[in-house]
Amino acid sequence: MILSFHPCFIGDKNIICAGREPDYEDLDAIKKADAVILPQGCKEALYKAAKNNTSHIFPDYDARFEYPSKIGEIKLFKKTKTKHPQTESFNKVKDFTDKFDSTFSTLPIQLPLVFKFDWGGEGDTVFLVQSMEELDSILKKAVEYEKTGQSGFMIQKLIPSLNKSLRVVVIGQKLISYWRIQNNDDLFCTSIKQGAHIDHYSDPELQHAACTETQLFCKKTGINLAGFDFLFASKNIQDTPFFLEINYFFGRKGLGGSEKYYNILVTEIKNWLNNIGLGLNSA
Repeated sequence: MILSFHPCFIGDKNIICAGREPDYEDLDAIKKADAVILPQGCKEALYKAAKNNTSHIFPDYDARFEYPSKIGEIKLFKKTKTKHPQTESFNKVKDFTDKFDSTFSTLPIQLPLVFKFDWGGEGDTVFLVQSMEELDSILKKAVEYEKTGQSGFMIQKLIPSLNKSLRVVVIGQKLISYWRIQNNDDLFCTSIKQGAHIDHYSDPELQHAACTETQLFCKKTGINLAGFDFLFASKNIQDTPFFLEINYFFGRKGLGGSEKYYNILVTEIKNWLNNIGLGLNSA
């Protein structure tokens, strides 16, 4: 029996768990299922219920919940020896100020550097810091966030990348890559929300290199539904691209829109079911 919690995939049994925690009926259905299909916005409680009570789950969110948020992603990159920009992470501003003197002269990462809060998306909580004054100002902002219960940030080495980043989206076994290019030199971020445009065709050899690295990383971690962001410090394909972030929630404009994305997703779920012997073509 195929149990689906995803509103866009029809299984033998279908349950909507959005906005609530899983209950005893959900758990009973999971225990009876041969495979469970979960929504992209699956909460940890639902994932753990499925993980502990059935053998086959799509998507594989082990890494997402074991290494949560941006700080967690850096820990995963380090554990898997994955190339990424030099990064220092901090849970609290006090952890930062206790480690470095008031002039920040002992910072291990030179200015200009990238400052990232441990939450947010589309570049809203990512900043280019070019002076000690700017760093001091953003640390004060971090203190204010901590008063509301939001904490955690990192400083990261700036990788010159000509205002462009590469997104590689993994949907099952399918990979789709495209550049996000920021033409406004006054803006640091390359997110679509902040005006970057999409380019599917430039530098195909670099796209291929990033897709190869993505496949290797996904083989190590089991990730099969996410958007990966890459930076290239040069156009030399012999240089391994820098993994920047893992996005378990990602925009669909570069994929052709939501309808096309869901068509791909449904196809890949069916392929996954076939591969584990539970699909329509497995009889």
